[in-house]
Amino acid sequence: QVKLVESGGGLVQAGGSLRLSCAASGISFSTYSIGWLRQAPGKEREFVASISWDGAKTSYSDSVKGRFTISRDNANGAVFLQVNGVRPDDTAAYFCATGPSRSGILTLSSQYIFWGQGTLVTVSS
Repeated sequence: QVKLVESGGGLVQAGGSLRLSCAASGISFSTYSIGWLRQAPGKEREFVASISWDGAKTSYSDSVKGRFTISRDNANGAVFLQVNGVRPDDTAAYFCATGPSRSGILTLSSQYIFWGQGTLVTVSS
């Protein structure tokens, strides 16, 4: 059974930083690309960042490029999202997700198959 568990969310002041973590189990982790997506209240879920199965390729949405960094630790089955310079419009539930094994970078929400329950990030101004 595939299980993705996010952690690290919380309340942060604008300009601050957080490190989100995603722990995966039930899959051959090193063969899966992983993505972070977010959903703000009243809005559709949107792509934030993705990292290829081997960590060689990454992709970011324009809204977070230069502020967020995705990384992975295949030895421990974890993916991280370093969130710097947060803004109030970064407030959202953040989800990690994965698509088919050995898929490339996935940037559409519809491409992801397995999802975690999410971790809430709230940015105060």
